Amino acid sequence: MAEDVVDLCAALLRIDTTNRGGGDSAGEREAAEFVAGHLEGIGVPATLLESAPRRGNVLARVPGTEPDLPALLVHAHLDVVPADPAEWSVPPFAGVERDGYLWGRGAVDMKDMVSMVLTVLADWSREGRRPRRDLVLAFVADEEDHGAHGAHWLVDHHADFFAGCAAAIGESGGYGHRVGEHRVYPVGTAERGTSHLRLTATGRAGHGSRRNDDNAVVKLLGALARVTSLEHPVRLTPAVRAFLDRVGAALGVPVDLSDVDGTIARLGPAARLVENTVRNSVTPTVLQAGYKVNVIPGSASADLDVRTLPGAVDELMAAIDDALGPDVRREFLADEPPVQAPVDSPWFDAMAAALRAEDPDAVVVPYCMGGGTDAKAFTRLGIDCYGFAPLSLPPGYDYRAMPHGVDERVPVEGLRFGVRVLDRFLSS
Repeated sequence: MAEDVVDLCAALLRIDTTNRGGGDSAGEREAAEFVAGHLEGIGVPATLLESAPRRGNVLARVPGTEPDLPALLVHAHLDVVPADPAEWSVPPFAGVERDGYLWGRGAVDMKDMVSMVLTVLADWSREGRRPRRDLVLAFVADEEDHGAHGAHWLVDHHADFFAGCAAAIGESGGYGHRVGEHRVYPVGTAERGTSHLRLTATGRAGHGSRRNDDNAVVKLLGALARVTSLEHPVRLTPAVRAFLDRVGAALGVPVDLSDVDGTIARLGPAARLVENTVRNSVTPTVLQAGYKVNVIPGSASADLDVRTLPGAVDELMAAIDDALGPDVRREFLADEPPVQAPVDSPWFDAMAAALRAEDPDAVVVPYCMGGGTDAKAFTRLGIDCYGFAPLSLPPGYDYRAMPHGVDERVPVEGLRFGVRVLDRFLSS
């Protein structure tokens, strides 16, 4: 049984868990069996649950020395997005170690976190150590779609397993983002909501050569032009406000919250961590209309990727409705609200302390994720969810280009750093 974090991660990368969405998946069963077998091998009883054939989820609980303390949930997903081998320098499911990196689809999203957690638990087993509080472990399917076979299914059907969990850690936070001479470690304390909308315009079908003032395509294009030209005002969440204040102080950059865009422009590379989370956003991604060039269709539709900030959802939806106009209706394809956890909390302080113990110069800041994670499911149980999957990153390595990107890879020394940080945090 592999015990080194690099060997564990490589073994997981070699298991194809591609999730193409819409139920089209290679299946997480083999990865779930691998994780469950590793847990059982180090004395942690594991339960493997299938929400559908081959859609495997693993649940486990590690008892703490102080069981009266609130439990901590550690969650990570086993599925990955597709990878085209023709675009990659190495086969995406080979789990190859080269040039100080471990290459493969899922290397940072997020089989690295799975392997780091398993390594910490294996170290504890060998050394006879236990955490202070109970740890609840959830290694889940289907995060790369909508979580219907993973986290959301577990919350709907197995909520009792998570009873007593006060906080959770998951993906997208705790990595060292180099900003000049500084290393900024963003810890996710919030994430924008995900509202996927479909707009449908209806009109009168007819011949393409004839005048038609009731053309569904024209109506849809007009509605899209109005919706995408909406000006979204700045809305500062506690996470974003704290990020600007703390990063500005660390970098010696003047912070003017009356001119947020100007402040962000002065942050240099750190701007990428915050620029997409000061406003709501509406992005058209799919258009569907017609079936023949000389036929005016009776309907046309567009899908929008809408991201919403805490406290600003109703405002945005009202603005969209005002912009649609007659004969255009909207419906939700998915609607998951924003997530927000306390910035000033013992959980955040403990994560920051664990990072600084390994990197004394670490600038640890809260931030709001622009996308979404399984936190959207677990927050429904009243759990405060944080993004904390720690890594150290070498100069020149563009972490944000790795998830869902070509030649996804994780630094080997970054994995070992993450194990040490997680060990400190989870055992403290």
